[in-house]
Amino acid sequence: MDIPYEFLGKVFVYLILFALAGIGIALLIGAYSFNNRKIIFPGFVLFMLYLFYSPAKLLCRFFRIRETLVDDILIDVRNALMLERFVHTKERRVVFLPQCMRHPECRARCDPIHGYECKRCGKCSISKICETADRCNFMVFIIPGSSFVKKIFQEYKPQSCLGIACYNELAENMQTVSFIPVQGVLLLKDGCFNTQANVEEIIQKMEMCNV
Repeated sequence: MDIPYEFLGKVFVYLILFALAGIGIALLIGAYSFNNRKIIFPGFVLFMLYLFYSPAKLLCRFFRIRETLVDDILIDVRNALMLERFVHTKERRVVFLPQCMRHPECRARCDPIHGYECKRCGKCSISKICETADRCNFMVFIIPGSSFVKKIFQEYKPQSCLGIACYNELAENMQTVSFIPVQGVLLLKDGCFNTQANVEEIIQKMEMCNV
C-alpha cells in the first residue's frame, strides 16, 4: 500500500499552523487578563500554554516579546482561579520558600525531609515570614529543591500551598501541585544566592486566610 506522504505532510503543516494559532490566541487572551486583571477563558489559556510552553516562549522571542510573559500569565491566571479556595482552606496550609532566600551567614541545618529549619535570627526576611506563618496557621518549609516538595506532600499532606520561586520554577511547580488550592509569588531578585522576595505580598496572602 502506498503511503500518502504528500497528504501526511499537508496534515502536519496544518497541525503546526493550528497549534501556532492556538498559542497566539492563548497569549493574547492571557496578556489581556494579566494587564487588566480580568480573567477570560482561564482553562483554555492554562491548557494551551502548559501544553505548548516552549513553543510559546519561542513565539514571544520571535516577536521580540519578553519570554517571561508566558510565566507571568500562567502564574497570574492560576492565582486568580484558585484564590477563593485558597483563602477558605483552614487546615494544613504550607509555605514553600527557596533556600536561596537565606542570609549568606545562615546557620540553619538541612533536614533530609523538611529542608532548612529557620533559627529566627532576623538576618533575612525568612524570620518575618515565619512569624506571620505562626500567627496565620501556616507551616513554613525552606527547601533546597523541588524533590523536597514531594517528600513534604507525602508526609504532611497539605490542603493548600503558597509557593515562592523564580520564573523558571514557579509556573511549573504551581501546575504540579494544582490538585490543591495554590498561590504563587515571584522572587523580586532571582538567582541561586541571596535572592529577594516581596515579603509584604507573601504576608498579605497568608493574612487573607485569617479574615
